[in-house]
Amino acid sequence: MPASTSGSELPLVVAGVDFGWSHERPMLRGCSLEISRPGLWMLVGSNGSGKSTLLRLIAGLMSPVRGCINTALRPALVFQNPDHQLLMPTCGTDLRLGLPLALNHRQAADREEALLQQVGLQGMAHRPIHTLSGGQKQRLAIAGALAAEATLLLLDEPTALLDPDSQADVLALIRALCDRQPNPLTALWVTHRLEELAHADGAARMERGRVGHWHDGAELVRSFSLLPTGRGGG
Repeated sequence: MPASTSGSELPLVVAGVDFGWSHERPMLRGCSLEISRPGLWMLVGSNGSGKSTLLRLIAGLMSPVRGCINTALRPALVFQNPDHQLLMPTCGTDLRLGLPLALNHRQAADREEALLQQVGLQGMAHRPIHTLSGGQKQRLAIAGALAAEATLLLLDEPTALLDPDSQADVLALIRALCDRQPNPLTALWVTHRLEELAHADGAARMERGRVGHWHDGAELVRSFSLLPTGRGGG
């Protein structure tokens, strides 16, 4: 579970978080951010700015040295490379890992198909995962987060390894999940692709372990002309 000791009316509050390894420079220094409502929120920054570290702290995979992270939502982390989180041989068996144990076989099968349909993979329950394209694997990883009843999706450069068409498909899927009624999702998406910011409800720049203020995506793009490129890191 994420580091949370007190409730908050906001979907997510990160307050004064520091994190670093004893033998390295701190990755986060007094990092704070608030997400005020469901929607698609993006952090943009170069490699080493702390983006991926922040997501892992929110997901509860690591604990901050100081500061706190408060959320009433259920987080799930979606990695840049879906092969790092797809564990089973077929789409359906992988989704079943996240489903409630109390479901009987018929209920589980129905739930699997509903999840696959939600991410545009309908009819693929028995499809071997190794036959999927990169974009299909990423959508299956998102379905796995939904199977675990996540309400806060933490997306770590989810389009970095995809071709342009698959990038657009994954972005459109997350946008639709955040807009759905009822029960819109909250998503925190980290990226170094400036063109993705136009699809966000709010975007902020992350530098040197700190998050700046939320802006309109197009406004943030105008605020700087060049961002160092590269994949992974953060």
